[in-house]
Amino acid sequence: MEPRHGARYEEILALALATEEAGFDAFFRSDHLMGVDPNDPSYRPTDCWTTLGGLARDTSRVRLGSLVTPVTFREPGLLAAIVASVDDMSGGRVELGLGTGWYEREHHAFGIPFPARAERFDRLEEQLAVISGLWSGPGFSFAGAHHRIDDNRTPPRPVQRPHPPIIVGGSGPKRTPAIAARFATEFNGALTAAGGAAGLRERFAGFARACETIGRDPADARLSAVLPVACGATQAETARRAAVIGSELMRANAAIGSPAQVVERIGELTDAGADTVYLHIYDIHDLDHIALIGAEVLPHVALSRTGATT
Repeated sequence: MEPRHGARYEEILALALATEEAGFDAFFRSDHLMGVDPNDPSYRPTDCWTTLGGLARDTSRVRLGSLVTPVTFREPGLLAAIVASVDDMSGGRVELGLGTGWYEREHHAFGIPFPARAERFDRLEEQLAVISGLWSGPGFSFAGAHHRIDDNRTPPRPVQRPHPPIIVGGSGPKRTPAIAARFATEFNGALTAAGGAAGLRERFAGFARACETIGRDPADARLSAVLPVACGATQAETARRAAVIGSELMRANAAIGSPAQVVERIGELTDAGADTVYLHIYDIHDLDHIALIGAEVLPHVALSRTGATT
């Protein structure tokens, strides 16, 4: 979920300010260094958490976060410090989405190791344990197969208590909901996986079962989905915005149409159990798109919060 050609910071800031003005509750970035087309020479990579640090100072209201940061990119102790720093810079508006990572070509292009899928899941579980443990206070130690913390007595100190919200999600039926049940403030059901709203409902149910297995009340967690969107006041405007959606899978699960049709599509997700929906915006320069959604969609949806993601 990255702008098709990357972006300069000023372009990302303009979009974040537009979402703030339009009434969105949150602005989230993807954490990628390469676009969908690895041969696109115009792509401009930017570091997710560096730009979020800038947005922390240059925005005033929207919550900020990553959907999602791969565990392969940063060691968990460093990531815990980075997120805590941005949380402080924002006055307590930061959230951390963490996942296994998936884009193998991107890793090779930037010299980042890309372990097998099972190991990436192991690393996700360990990193969540390390990050939440460091945020819990001094004297934290951890010995895992991939990460070790030796009696850290000066841990990162985020502003939010007990710590910034943690988002974990995906379409896996076993390990993903089990890991999320242990660590996540929010479970993201990955709408762009197979099954549409019905599949989303089943993934939420799987997360609830995983919570009950460990004695956690599933109602303690937020439930969210990412919805690609192309909203237009006219058919031509809608078609122009739909044309930049990245893939057939994304288009098949997208909300494409008038404001009323987008409201109806979001309603399907709330009926499936989502209380938070992130609208995935593809053309970051189309600020009129953001304004239209803010004026004609957001007032008509029943959600605890709405976010924009790029």
